[in-house]
Amino acid sequence: MVAYGAEQRIRVPALRAGWLTQTFVHWAYPPEAVQALLPDELVVDEYEGAAWVGLTPFVMADVRPSVVPAALPGPPTFAETNLRTYVRHRGGRDGLWFLSLEVACPLMLGARAIGAPYHAGTLRVARDAGTVVYEGSRWSGRASYRLVVRPGDPVRPTERDVWLTSRWRAYTRRLGRLWQTPVEHEPWPMARASVDVLEETLTAAAGLPPPEGRPVVHFSEGVRHVRLGVSRPYAP
Repeated sequence: MVAYGAEQRIRVPALRAGWLTQTFVHWAYPPEAVQALLPDELVVDEYEGAAWVGLTPFVMADVRPSVVPAALPGPPTFAETNLRTYVRHRGGRDGLWFLSLEVACPLMLGARAIGAPYHAGTLRVARDAGTVVYEGSRWSGRASYRLVVRPGDPVRPTERDVWLTSRWRAYTRRLGRLWQTPVEHEPWPMARASVDVLEETLTAAAGLPPPEGRPVVHFSEGVRHVRLGVSRPYAP
């Protein structure tokens, strides 16, 4: 079972941020379709016999290195959208594997140094008449998305909800090595959500077949105390 609260304390974070106005759209996939996109060190983490792929647009806020006081001006707030799946190292530790990362702030492209698949693009997050609108298009290539969700009532997360949203490390691969980046934040406040519009080509660009069936959708106003640890080569 994945821990609802952070499973480690990051005493000296490399980066602090808030992840706000976040929607989680999850599709179930055949495990073999996702496994084909993973490095050899990682295996699909399954829930009820399925792999899961999440489209997660949100707003990055108050991003700053830990050595920069919060009172000082930092980078502007910007939109980001992740296409991710859930994995486990063959040594046992679970985590995230990003299939793509769309971002409106080119400074984030520096994370490509450890293999994070960032793509610069034009992204937008807006609220309109009870809905939240997310739009984005990659500057290079044709990958794009448009998602309009209607947040509903707060919910107490189920076991599956926690499994899908509470992961405490991300894996990347660069120069023949697997890297891990730990993360710590408060539990997500979750709400029901319904989809008014969902158009995307990110799954196809990542090499996945088209999603099938109705997605599992949640909305969160977000978490404001995100602490990202230093990325290091993986060690069991």
